[in-house]
Amino acid sequence: MNAIKKPVNIVNVTYAQTKASVNTDKLGMREMQQRVFAQRDAQHLLVKAPPASGKSRALMFVALDKLFNQGRKKVIVAVPERSIGASFASTNLSKFGFWADWEIKDEHNLCDAGSSAGKVDAFIEFLEGPDATLVCTHATLRFAFEKLAPESFNGTVLAIDEFHHVSADTESSRLGALLRDVMNGSDVHIVAMTGSYFRGDSVPVLSPEDEAKFTPVTFNYYDQLNGYEHLRSLGIGHHFYQGRYTDAIGEVLDLDKKTIVHIPNVNSGESTKDKLEEVGFILDVIGEVVDEDDDTGIISLRRADTGEILRVADLVDDTDQKKRGDTLHYLAHTASKDGDAVDVIIALGMAKEGFDWPFAEHALTVGYRASLTEVIQIIGRVTRDSPGKAHAQFTNLIAEPDASQGEVKVSVNNMLKAITASLLMEQVLAQNFTFKTKKFDGDDAKAPGELKIKGFKEPTTERVKQIVETDLNDLKATILQDDTFARAAAGSIDAETANKVLIPKIIREKYPDLTEAQVEEVRQQVIVDSVIKNGEVRPVGDQRFIKMAEKFVNIDELSINLIDSVNPFQRAFEVMSKSVTPSVLRIIRDQIAATRVEFSEEEALALYPKIKTWVQVHGGKRPDVRAEDPQEKRMAEALLFLQKLKQQREAEKRATQMVTDE
Repeated sequence: MNAIKKPVNIVNVTYAQTKASVNTDKLGMREMQQRVFAQRDAQHLLVKAPPASGKSRALMFVALDKLFNQGRKKVIVAVPERSIGASFASTNLSKFGFWADWEIKDEHNLCDAGSSAGKVDAFIEFLEGPDATLVCTHATLRFAFEKLAPESFNGTVLAIDEFHHVSADTESSRLGALLRDVMNGSDVHIVAMTGSYFRGDSVPVLSPEDEAKFTPVTFNYYDQLNGYEHLRSLGIGHHFYQGRYTDAIGEVLDLDKKTIVHIPNVNSGESTKDKLEEVGFILDVIGEVVDEDDDTGIISLRRADTGEILRVADLVDDTDQKKRGDTLHYLAHTASKDGDAVDVIIALGMAKEGFDWPFAEHALTVGYRASLTEVIQIIGRVTRDSPGKAHAQFTNLIAEPDASQGEVKVSVNNMLKAITASLLMEQVLAQNFTFKTKKFDGDDAKAPGELKIKGFKEPTTERVKQIVETDLNDLKATILQDDTFARAAAGSIDAETANKVLIPKIIREKYPDLTEAQVEEVRQQVIVDSVIKNGEVRPVGDQRFIKMAEKFVNIDELSINLIDSVNPFQRAFEVMSKSVTPSVLRIIRDQIAATRVEFSEEEALALYPKIKTWVQVHGGKRPDVRAEDPQEKRMAEALLFLQKLKQQREAEKRATQMVTDE
């Protein structure tokens, strides 16, 4: 096997191992579960918390309280796929201090074998019978709803796991339509749970008016990972290859680490179109097949380099459903508890949501993933706390653009999108700060996690506070998924234009109810939070300095003008540019230039003062549209746009004057 190459990490986060998120109170609740239980009286509860934070048990605590103390008669838990149903199996909560146990009878576990549609009669019998708790799939819930009226859910608690499967686009999301009908047509209590609130299609999960009915409980990724006992650091990186990925995977497949490999979808450009052959290639990279267990489907291989026996689970081959079922059962009931049971899992669409293998250290994913939710779910497979696991790693193996092939545009776009997804993950995984206005020099006294900034506009309304406290990462996801903004991350748009033109435009579109003053408050929060989270902080004596745009600045001297001069999302592109050849970098920049979106008048006018300064600095020389420097080129294009706009306005003025004269 080739020598292991360390992936180019865009994100490196180190955590304090405080144990706060894994310790329990006298009721057996972790920190996140305590927060959720404190809001147990809410009719509609929205829980946003990372994988492995204990959302399933949090639901049990709340649901039992609603059954015993709030007059509810039934609890229905809906999960996206059958394997996740095991997370809601009968659980002895009283031995840890709670006052009741969670019980699911076998006949009310509708996540067992059989079709989702075939479980509808059992679902309806449950609603009409005496028992209180049931677990089913999203699909069974949808099929059952076709035979039920909304008022059938009166007196129930409806818990929807992996809530990001819902969509406000009710024409394409039957689950979203069902949810809206039940909320409007019954007295149902809803507990919605998700480890990710981002959708790859950019469609919101709920409409604003429906989301306003929910009480949110947010437990962020930093809270979770910083409070672990064992896991200390997380890296998110990329490795770029040319040719076929099967020839390059050996460069990053570290067999000393427990690894989940996700091969590309057969419809993607990275796929060889033969998924079974791809698994064969990966097995060959690992070593020589020694044995395949008839009972579990686990493949034993002798490592090519050390001779050690490794155990591999193949979840790609679906030609024998019984064998795959046996493998999944082994992973769920043995490998999840025994660190020696399996070493590598190879999957395509499985082993993402709700998949519990706490020993996993490395998620190696081939090809760009369009869905931010999918990226977060895959990373979540390796961020579980486990003895002996100090570091977790996510590596995205991505094809380099090749000018000789016809898919250059797609390849460049995929690369940029993968980078911006990593930027978002950095925002999600880093510590949260509270920002205040610095009112005078020497006004530096602050609470832990608080920074004071000159000229900073603090939230002045409850609406802005709500966006800042619960929606900031969702807003950043919207910004980073914007096609125009991808160019800003690639450095072809200057910082001020990105910060003062593009970001406000996206904020107005996402929150049309905001005033211009509120838009500016949200904009400053996004920029400041992003710059601070991306910056490297270093203590020097009693002072702290943060690295911004290759310079270290005293944190106590930060101002909003200084922060606005920094492109908070460019650093990742700079990291990437160091890991590809100059020719590949040129292809990326040429493609960005070729697909550039036309200027808006607002963007061009915002650039004009910068153009005037540039001309003065360069002795009267105007920026050249053929320049190598992307920012000079962009300024030249803005100047041409403004000249053309001026000519059009003058022509319109002359035409109007002629009509008036006649």
